[in-house]
Amino acid sequence: MKAAPHNANRTVAYWLIFCCAMIFAMVVIGGVTRLTESGLSITEWKPVTGAIPPLSEGAWQDAFAKYQQIPEYRHRNMGMTLPEFKNIFWWEFVHRLWGRLIGLVYAVPLVWFVLRGQVRGPLAWKLAGIFLLGGLQGVLGWYMVQSGLVDRVDVSPYRLTAHLGLALLIYAASLWTALDLLRPGRKEATPLARPALAFCGLAFVTMLSGGFVAGLDAGMIYNTFPLMDGRLVPAGYLDETPWWVNLFENVAAVQFNHRLLAMTTLACAIALAFAGRRAAPRVRGLAAATGGMAALQAALGIATLLLVVPIPLAAAHQAGAVLLLTLALMLAHAAHKKSMPPPAAA
Repeated sequence: MKAAPHNANRTVAYWLIFCCAMIFAMVVIGGVTRLTESGLSITEWKPVTGAIPPLSEGAWQDAFAKYQQIPEYRHRNMGMTLPEFKNIFWWEFVHRLWGRLIGLVYAVPLVWFVLRGQVRGPLAWKLAGIFLLGGLQGVLGWYMVQSGLVDRVDVSPYRLTAHLGLALLIYAASLWTALDLLRPGRKEATPLARPALAFCGLAFVTMLSGGFVAGLDAGMIYNTFPLMDGRLVPAGYLDETPWWVNLFENVAAVQFNHRLLAMTTLACAIALAFAGRRAAPRVRGLAAATGGMAALQAALGIATLLLVVPIPLAAAHQAGAVLLLTLALMLAHAAHKKSMPPPAAA
């Protein structure tokens, strides 16, 4: 009688992991969309009919004409041809279409699981909450695009980073829930649990700082490492007022802060790997993998900077960040041991 619920939990867990894989791909697609400056190519939000691309020459001309009305075209892409417009259009179209597919892949099985009784109680509410966050993500995506349609030639870095951050939160919540289903029962924290959770937070903040780097095109300058224009701390680090604006809008400060957070993340990952040497085999392996991935991610970031942000390498760097967060979440989850049942009465 106990095997069926466990098998049902595993089915739900595998479905969530598949959704995580789709979100992972979505983050990478979104990064390429930003890198190719394609995000403003579709100037309308049509949640249903927008799933169909232009199917005639007239429809393509109409979409292009709407793009020609926004500042990005007038100030950055004046003279763009229709074939060139199609190149950026398809990236944004795939980005939006993939988001719709994630919604369907999440919603339809969720309803099925609820109707079959495989998902109920707190788990049902938790999964419904994640679904609502997914809907909010779609709204936030359009809110981000709107910021670049009137007064700017690109989207707001604040809204871009919020869009990235919410995607990562949905990913983390889905993955953690799947891990809970694969390892059911009460758990107790081991000494490595809190440091691993703290590392997840650090990795998340570092990724958000990367969102501001992308939003400000901050990777296109100071393409040396470890110094920035011959200095450890770049000139003009606190040029903006009030001082806190530098953290989000000063290109030199934003890039320096991302470097500092990245190196701190690497150091903490290596420390976790050493701290996990005497842990249980699963924890030890995940700690070592987290340290190794952090080193690879730092190398990808430095190479991306030195080569002035080539798109394939930059996309790999973004994918590497999600992989690092994945390993960190798995480590934090594994660093909780199952509570032992009380001894049977004699």
